[in-house]
Amino acid sequence: MYEQQQLNYNRIAEAIEYIKNNFRKQPDLDDVARHVHLSPFHFQRLFCEWAGTTPKKFLQYISIEHAKKLLKEQQATLLDTAFETGLSGTGRLHDLFIGIEGMTPAEYKNGGEKLLINYSFSKSPFGNVIVASTPKGVCYMAFDDDETNAFGYLRRQFPSAVFQRKPDLMQQNALSIFQNDWSRLPEIKLHLKGTDFQLKVWEALLKIPMGKLSTYGRVAAHIKNAGASRAVGTAIGSNPVSYLIPCHRVIQSSGSIGGYMWGNTRKTAMIGWECAKTDSMEI
Repeated sequence: MYEQQQLNYNRIAEAIEYIKNNFRKQPDLDDVARHVHLSPFHFQRLFCEWAGTTPKKFLQYISIEHAKKLLKEQQATLLDTAFETGLSGTGRLHDLFIGIEGMTPAEYKNGGEKLLINYSFSKSPFGNVIVASTPKGVCYMAFDDDETNAFGYLRRQFPSAVFQRKPDLMQQNALSIFQNDWSRLPEIKLHLKGTDFQLKVWEALLKIPMGKLSTYGRVAAHIKNAGASRAVGTAIGSNPVSYLIPCHRVIQSSGSIGGYMWGNTRKTAMIGWECAKTDSMEI
């Protein structure tokens, strides 16, 4: 058993090195599997178990980190960056950035200087809320009774963006979550930027049903990183869209409510409100 695990580890380590050294060739699944002498199906399953992601996704992460260095440090053109990363053109570079960074290569290169963000304030069952959106989706949502303070914090998250106080459809769809209009949930689009680990944690939070609770340990286990409860807590604390990504549904294994960026009283109220709503829907 131990020998087989060691063999599997060595194969995945070899595959990772191969991808790192050859990402400019953009090797496909068959190429990498052939290099470590496995069938594509077996290699895909083994890689996911050991690396926590697919070979294709890992290649994308390696590629985009290289592209980001070229754009920021060397001020390379989009065409040169695509070529040096092994991509067939700027279209594939654009798709890569949109899929992982949530912004175009030009927006990344400019530090978000041309990113237009609409924002507005509204009332919710848990106090005043600020919600902000780009053309791609909701990028920020937070509870704060002081509008000046709330907008100041928003600006610090996107220091180079252009802001206008203007409600839009993206925001309205997001706010409908407080009005029991659950039919609108599929219309809520998010525009998020985070590390791979943060995005995995936030995705796991979206799978916690309304009216139910989870723990930091269970979230860590869900993303196949059982020893990362502390890191999971940090990622949860970095959630940029309160309530839409339900970090309030995560408590400590002891049963304690735990911390909450927007206040433990508010977190307790949210948990109780959701329990009452789901109980009424079951009657």
